[in-house]
Amino acid sequence: MTTTLEAQEPVGVLLRHWRERRRMSQMDLALRTEVSARHLSFVETGRSKPTRTMLLKLSEQLEIPLREQNSLLLAGGFAPAYAEHQLSDLPMAVVSDAIRKILDGHLPYPAIVVDRHWNMVDGNEAVALFTAGCAEHLLEPPINVLRLSLHPDGMAPRIANIGQWRAHILDRLAHQIAATGDSQLSSLHRELSAYPGDDMDRAYDTRALVVPVRFRGSPDGNSPDLAFFSTTTVFGTPLDVTLAELAIESFYPADEFTTAAFRR
Repeated sequence: MTTTLEAQEPVGVLLRHWRERRRMSQMDLALRTEVSARHLSFVETGRSKPTRTMLLKLSEQLEIPLREQNSLLLAGGFAPAYAEHQLSDLPMAVVSDAIRKILDGHLPYPAIVVDRHWNMVDGNEAVALFTAGCAEHLLEPPINVLRLSLHPDGMAPRIANIGQWRAHILDRLAHQIAATGDSQLSSLHRELSAYPGDDMDRAYDTRALVVPVRFRGSPDGNSPDLAFFSTTTVFGTPLDVTLAELAIESFYPADEFTTAAFRR
């Protein structure tokens, strides 16, 4: 089991950071948590010390990720509330088994498990469809699936709608950064934004309900593209940091040709 070892900021500063990130006033947060705005102000400025219960209530209303909740508690002088296990640890055996069944059950279509930084934790055999032809250095663990998707030596040359897909990926990542403030994701966004893209990137509607990824059927264009859309599965009410940060990306055929191709 591992936990966040050290909080870098005083508890009041961290609270204000999350409140401002969620664009909530002190009064709004105070009303939601049944705490006086005056007391909340004193906590943020360091004039009052919050209780463990208060910090957990504030974290719930601010939708603070479990990892950062642990940091908040440490900054307040309390023990972390949530454990962090590896998937290989005994307490996670049931979860690991469930993930494996989900991945295998999704065959013949691709499915992967990613962590909070989009590093691939696991995947089924059909993922080879996506990784075929990618440079070896992009396939060395930890494999970052967003980097693999948009890198010129990765999947990008095979994606027919690379401009639309790139705009979708960058917009999705930007929303995740806005919600979490994760500096590593910010670095990843800057890296991906610098990759060669479509001149029409900014013209694509990133608000579309479904954005498919289309793989070229053949270099000469004589074979139809294979098109997929994805769904994201997360674990409900997790009490473990690792589990809270895992997501399963499952890909489904986006048209009749792709469906028929897999049936054959």
